[in-house]
Amino acid sequence: MKTFKIYILAIAVSFLTFNCSNNDDNVTIQPTVPDFSGTYSQADQMGRPAVNTVFVSSANKDMFNVTIPSEQNGAFQSMFEANLTALSPAFANPGDQNALMLDAPTFTGLLATDVLNVSLDGKTTFFDGTNVLTGRALADDVITVELLLIFGGEDFMENPTLSDDNVDGNDKPFLTSFPYLASPW
Repeated sequence: MKTFKIYILAIAVSFLTFNCSNNDDNVTIQPTVPDFSGTYSQADQMGRPAVNTVFVSSANKDMFNVTIPSEQNGAFQSMFEANLTALSPAFANPGDQNALMLDAPTFTGLLATDVLNVSLDGKTTFFDGTNVLTGRALADDVITVELLLIFGGEDFMENPTLSDDNVDGNDKPFLTSFPYLASPW
């Protein structure tokens, strides 16, 4: 019985000590402001998902990631073209084009500048059958579009097993209002 009373007393003291404090009643919490002073450097580029991953050779990743986009085409287009023609049978022959009617040098020149284009006066989409690379909507199947442009040839019909990631939707639907992304599971 004596032990039981000590446990009850210990629980009561703990409860009062940790749950009945008035120390925070009159405290004003000030939000912290980010500190932007100092030196910052760019460490990674991923304007178009998978492009950097696939077309930049391992030895050149760090250099590509710190090169400003306006200089990327001149510095990396030939490497992108060599990797594209080695990787994709759709660009095996000189003059082969993709569905955008871009041959290997033109297409890799576009890809080597790793930026996400945005249309200021039209539809924002990665590809919807008509509009191409005018931005990126949340529901755009970016990886499948990139695979189609790399492997699909002029009519998206070449190399069908290489032209789709076979991921046809999200696990959860997007929200209809901000923040639009579905909550995690």
